[in-house]
Amino acid sequence: MSDSSAIGCQGLVRQFEEGGQTLRILDGVELQVQAGESLAIIGQSGSGKSTLLHLLAGLDRPSQGEVQLAGTPLSGLSDRARTALRNKALGFVYQFHHLLPEFSAAENVAMPLALRGESWSSALEQASQVLGTVGLGERLNHRPAQLSGGERQRVAVARALVGKPACVLADEPTGNLDQDTGRQVFAELLRLQKEHGTALILVTHDRALAAQTDRCLELRAGRLQALSPAAA
Repeated sequence: MSDSSAIGCQGLVRQFEEGGQTLRILDGVELQVQAGESLAIIGQSGSGKSTLLHLLAGLDRPSQGEVQLAGTPLSGLSDRARTALRNKALGFVYQFHHLLPEFSAAENVAMPLALRGESWSSALEQASQVLGTVGLGERLNHRPAQLSGGERQRVAVARALVGKPACVLADEPTGNLDQDTGRQVFAELLRLQKEHGTALILVTHDRALAAQTDRCLELRAGRLQALSPAAA
C-alpha cells in the first residue's frame, strides 16, 4: 500500500459469527485512491459496501488487514487519535443530510472546523465561502427546515469539503433526492472535490453517477473488481 495514497486498504477482511457459523463479508479487499481521484463502488444490496466504508472511516475495525488514511495506518492508533485523524482527514456525505436542525447552514458547515480547534469566527467565515460556491450564499442563516431537500444536501456537501480533507466518503449521497436535483448536487460534489484535490469514494446504486467518476469498482463476493465507466 502506497504511503502517497489519500486512503487505501490491504488484505481487508471483515467477518462475523452468526448462528455458530462464520460469515465473511469482505474477503481480502485491496484498494488505493489517490488525491484528486474519484472512485465509485457499486454492488448489490448486502454486498458489504457500507461495511467497507465504515472500515475505511475507522468506524469499525477489520478482522484482518490494514486501513491507511492520509499516510497513517489506523491499526496502531488509540480511539482518541483515530477520531482526531478522521475529523481532520475525512469528510462524509450520506443519503440523509444529518444536519443539526437548531443550527443555521453556516453553523452546520462550520462545525467540523470548530471541532478541530479553529476559532468560531474563522470557521464561520470559511463555511460562508464554501456555501457561496455551491449557490447558497443567500441561505447562510437559514436552518435546515427552511431549505429544500437539494439545498440541505448542498449544505452537507459543503460541510464535507470545508476542511479540505484527504478523502470524502459518500454513501448514496443523492438517494433521497429526485433525479434532476440529485444530478445537480452530485455535479457540485465532483466540482468541489476536484478543485480541492480531495479523493472521493462514492457508494451508489446509480450507475449513471458511477459513470461520471474516474474509476468504478464492483464489490462482489467480498472483493473489489474493476468495472469500466462504460460498463457502469
